[in-house]
Amino acid sequence: MDKQQQKLTKENLKFRLTDKKSYNKKIILGSIVASLVAATPFLFYLYEYVPDVARWDTIFGTYESIEYGSANVAFWVLAMKFIPLFLSLIWFFTCRHWWYHALLVPIVMFSFQLISALNFDARYTDEFDIIWLLPIMAIIFPSIYLIRARMFNKINDHDKTMEELEEEFMIKPKTFWGKVKQYF
Repeated sequence: MDKQQQKLTKENLKFRLTDKKSYNKKIILGSIVASLVAATPFLFYLYEYVPDVARWDTIFGTYESIEYGSANVAFWVLAMKFIPLFLSLIWFFTCRHWWYHALLVPIVMFSFQLISALNFDARYTDEFDIIWLLPIMAIIFPSIYLIRARMFNKINDHDKTMEELEEEFMIKPKTFWGKVKQYF
């Protein structure tokens, strides 16, 4: 009996250690993601450190603004396209809801806008983005509807009404801080 107890104790210890390691990894990854989200205003305003000149010499090379006329304006446009794309990607990869595939539409839109903004010779940016998004939306919208229909079919197979299901899933906090924590 002692050997079996020791074996169980060792297995429990291994489980606890691996569980603690994965928990620590999640905490570190979550902290990095939270820091990046909190840093987005600073990332956005990096364009203010770019000089307001048509030709900008950097240690990475020389940038010459053709259409924008200023390196500052060009990097402001890039920041306006990159930051929403960055936040949408974080939201997509951290979302736990069933509808997270719908986030692909704004991700593709922001990606297309960023690519067109990188083409500094382009005169008309953000003009015909919807035409490029139509095929993607034609795939994503029906997929989301099918997922939703399957969920409701499973829900409707049971003898519960929607009100009973909502009450079952509803978390009713009792304290003020519990109500605040419900939203975070």
